[in-house]
Amino acid sequence: MDMPRLTDAALEGAPAPLAARLRGFGRGVARGLARGAVDFALPPLCMACRAAVEEPGCLCARCWSRVGFIERPFCDRLGTPLPHEMGEGDEVPVSAAALADPPAYARARAVALFGDVARDLIHALKYADRLDIAAPMARMMARAGADILTDAQALVPVPLHGFRLWRRRFNQSAALAQAIGRTAGVPVRPGWLARRRATLPQVGLDRAGRARNVAGAFAVPEGARAELAGRRVVLVDDVLTTGATIDACAKALARAGAARVDVLVFARVVDGRGAPIS
Repeated sequence: MDMPRLTDAALEGAPAPLAARLRGFGRGVARGLARGAVDFALPPLCMACRAAVEEPGCLCARCWSRVGFIERPFCDRLGTPLPHEMGEGDEVPVSAAALADPPAYARARAVALFGDVARDLIHALKYADRLDIAAPMARMMARAGADILTDAQALVPVPLHGFRLWRRRFNQSAALAQAIGRTAGVPVRPGWLARRRATLPQVGLDRAGRARNVAGAFAVPEGARAELAGRRVVLVDDVLTTGATIDACAKALARAGAARVDVLVFARVVDGRGAPIS
């Protein structure tokens, strides 16, 4: 049976508020029917393991339980978990690692520790062209980084070198940044940072080797310096391992006049746990 359509003619004479509500109801019914048809043909699957789930863009119960979400208390500088609350009153908790070796950025936030599920999601986005999971991953990142996004003036994705971008066809960090920007209402400025030379894959390099590999690899284009100067920016990437790449990016932005550089990633390696990826 065909459903009656709530056309303008059918609503003629109805009070304006009622007509608006009825139009909204009609659009909602149409979207629901369309969604039902899509779900019937293509049932929603877990973002990580591809098991059946109730809603698209989510994790199944098993995968969710295996994600090592980073919750408070955590180090305000590194975003790494702390064993217990630190500081008193309004004192900001900072780990011994951050005090001993301060990063080039102000604060870092991550959704989860780099474990099996986080790795599968990052690999799917990065190497399997699963752009469908960028938006749900970004929503999780926006929640994890709510405090650093509050007064951020721009999101800057970690750039790829032109050859790698051509080979991969998209920058996963830019895809995440664009989706975070839509969720948080923060503009994305991919042109504020460029990778001016190709680097070796970071996989297999130790901390010192990673730092040497990316030293001087990033720069702010001359045309972006005036717009960047004095701005509070958030660097966006998929994963933070030793921090060499992020530090190199943060230093380039700071040298060009950024007022503050924070970092937002989906996952991060902590205390060497989890195998780093490029």
